[in-house]
Amino acid sequence: MSTDASEGLPASAPSHVASRRVADQLKTAILEGEFLPGSRIFQEELAARFGASRLPVREALRTLQSEGLVTLRTNHGAWVTRLSMEECLEIYRIRERVEPMLIADSMQRLTPDDLAVILELAQALDQTSDIGEYFRYDRQFHLESYRASRLGYLHSIVERLWNVTQYYRSAYTRLVDQNGSRWILDSEHRLLADAIERNNVDDAVQLIETHIRRTRVTLADHPEIFEIDATV
Repeated sequence: MSTDASEGLPASAPSHVASRRVADQLKTAILEGEFLPGSRIFQEELAARFGASRLPVREALRTLQSEGLVTLRTNHGAWVTRLSMEECLEIYRIRERVEPMLIADSMQRLTPDDLAVILELAQALDQTSDIGEYFRYDRQFHLESYRASRLGYLHSIVERLWNVTQYYRSAYTRLVDQNGSRWILDSEHRLLADAIERNNVDDAVQLIETHIRRTRVTLADHPEIFEIDATV
């Protein structure tokens, strides 16, 4: 039986299985910055890279469009979603309002195992000196703190907002690391982890709102972050 060399899948595997695999791998590549915002995505190249036919590639692109990572233009192809500074700041204003709701709901349902994961990620954030690791731990830490929420619709919206601003948060994280102000982020993460551990919802809500606002204000002061030279 012939198989997909990259994943060991049968060549006759259902299209939706192949499309999910392509979507997951392309999502990782975009989130890790391999594809810059505004980059053109060529279906033929993806099909060759992931060992898939064009049908599951098209399905994967539609999936990533629904997750905010890809923009599909009729008769023009697919592109990695790009934001203007104004659009990005608008998203941060939305996040300032809705993520406090999400963490408040989640904290009511966190299990001891959930808490252990959150505290472990907070410790990893505090200890790593690698900026790439720091950025990955930061995303995991915050999304894990929301995971127990039963506000499913809001949770999916927030994750989409995180996806579409991933590149800009990465640029912000590198900026504060370079200018020596990462200690502020570290302090906020430690305080937030402590509030979650104490199950103090009021403190957590205030901290997450301040945390997001600080990023928005810093991004507004650095328009050069949005001047991306993507190959198109």
